[in-house]
Amino acid sequence: MFAFCIAYLIFSLLVIPQLAMLNGRTALPMHKDGELIPHNYLTILLNRHYVIPSLKEELESVAQQFEKQNPGSKLSYLDANFPFINGFPLLPHLSHDDGKKVDLAFQYLKQGKATNKKPSRSGYGVFEKAKDDETNQSQICKEKKYWHYDYPKYLSFGSRKDLTFDESRTKGIINLLLRSKSTQKIFLEPHLKDRLALNNSKIRYQGCHSVRHDDHIHLQVN
Repeated sequence: MFAFCIAYLIFSLLVIPQLAMLNGRTALPMHKDGELIPHNYLTILLNRHYVIPSLKEELESVAQQFEKQNPGSKLSYLDANFPFINGFPLLPHLSHDDGKKVDLAFQYLKQGKATNKKPSRSGYGVFEKAKDDETNQSQICKEKKYWHYDYPKYLSFGSRKDLTFDESRTKGIINLLLRSKSTQKIFLEPHLKDRLALNNSKIRYQGCHSVRHDDHIHLQVN
C-alpha cells in the first residue's frame, strides 16, 4: 500500500501534468503562497484541477487584480476538470468535462473581518440561503421533485459556523470575471444574483436538473 501511494504521488505530480499538456490542459497552481490557490489539496491529489491554458491565465489575472483590490485576499478554486479526454465526466458535476469549467469559492468574513477561510472543508455544501423576501429556488426545485438539488450539503466533509458570507468581495470576483472576454457564463442562484445586484446576461441559472449554486461560483469560458 505504501509503495502504491508513493507511485501514485509521483505519477500524479510529475507524469500526469506532462501528459495533460499534450491534451491541451494544464494544472492550476498547487501551492497556497500565490493569489490563486486550491481550497483543498484533495482536489490536487485526485487530479481534479486541470483546465485549458487560457482559463488558467484568466484565473491568475483575476486573482492578481482581486488581491490588489483586497490585499491579502486569495482566489480559491474548487473542482475544475480531469487532465484527459473531453466528455469524460468529473462526477458529481454534469459539465466539468472539457477543461473549460471551474468552480470558485465564495468569500467570507470572520467576526466582520475579511478572511480566506471557508465554512466547508470541501468548499461545497454550506449554502448562502435565500432570505424571506428572496426567490427560494431550492424550495421551488424540491417541490418539483428534484430531490437531488441540495444534496451537496452531504459533501461538505465538515463545516464551521463562525464565518459569514462576504457580499462585497464575492461580487468583486464576479465582476472581474465578467470583464474577461473569454467568460461565457457564470452559474449563480437567482437570489444571490438579485442580492448582489448583478445584471449581466452572462450570469445564468443552471436549472433544477443540476444542483444549487449558492455555495460556489461556476465559471465557464469559450
